[in-house]
Amino acid sequence: MLHAILSDKTVRLTALALLALAAAGLMLPAWVVDNMMFGLARGAAVLGLLVLWRTGLMSFGHGLYFGLGAYAVALSEHWLGLSDFALRILAAMLVAVVAGFALGFILRRYRDIFFAMLSLAFSMVLYGILVKTEALGSTDGFSVSQTTFLGWAPEGKQVLFSAIIAVCLALAVLVQMYLRSTLGRLTTAIRDNEIRVEYLGYSVARAIHIKYVISAALAGAAGGMMAMALGQVDPDSMVYWTVSGELVFITIMAGPGSVLAPFIGAIIFEFLRTYAFEIAPHAWQLIVGGTLLLIIFFLPGGIWSLLERIPFIRRLRHD
Repeated sequence: MLHAILSDKTVRLTALALLALAAAGLMLPAWVVDNMMFGLARGAAVLGLLVLWRTGLMSFGHGLYFGLGAYAVALSEHWLGLSDFALRILAAMLVAVVAGFALGFILRRYRDIFFAMLSLAFSMVLYGILVKTEALGSTDGFSVSQTTFLGWAPEGKQVLFSAIIAVCLALAVLVQMYLRSTLGRLTTAIRDNEIRVEYLGYSVARAIHIKYVISAALAGAAGGMMAMALGQVDPDSMVYWTVSGELVFITIMAGPGSVLAPFIGAIIFEFLRTYAFEIAPHAWQLIVGGTLLLIIFFLPGGIWSLLERIPFIRRLRHD
């Protein structure tokens, strides 16, 4: 198993890119490191959407699991006093997996726009509950204290940044191994012809259910990392429909070509939004939206299709 992981060219490329990012973070200003942490967190959620997209499904409501992961971190601290990084990530993923498993029984029966809009409806139900419930922070949400590592509370965010990179690398490797497995290879088969998959003896509904739970777990971990990086959770920044929209935006912008693409796309999105707001604070959405239109028109395979033309990346993936 270890040999298969180390011999996978996509895994090696992803590890190389994320390790280079960790090294760069030691020399970059704090605001750049913050943006990269936000991008990596969103990238983990987009990685979950990539699993669904390859199956021919798109969720417009993954802010549900992103928010559940974020609130799991905040509430576990508020109620249980948890501040350890590993425990927070586990709590975020566990809550998201339980919710994804339960809702998966409903969503696995739907396809196309019905799947997308039903997932959005569930996310807005959570948003309404959070906004109206004072015990859950209402519109103000909760602040999140400094994350600790086995009782150690490091100064600055470099250690947290490195830990987030390590989690993202682990998630990318696990997803790559899953996509190479028999069940993972069913993604494109289900997208192309569900009836033939059923004739082969596989349950399409069960396969989609598993993929949905995996996608929810990734989004939950992403929300937990975002909560720790941002230091604050509230319904508008973690659960509202615009959060789900941003994840879909990044998914389309990044492209489905590699497990590394979501992280690259998410980091580019964070800096694009930052500079767009700096240049045109009252029209930054126009710049971001225009960028997406240009990518759809001229790079239908997303940013990754452009990066694949770089000789170094092409050799590393195909040698």
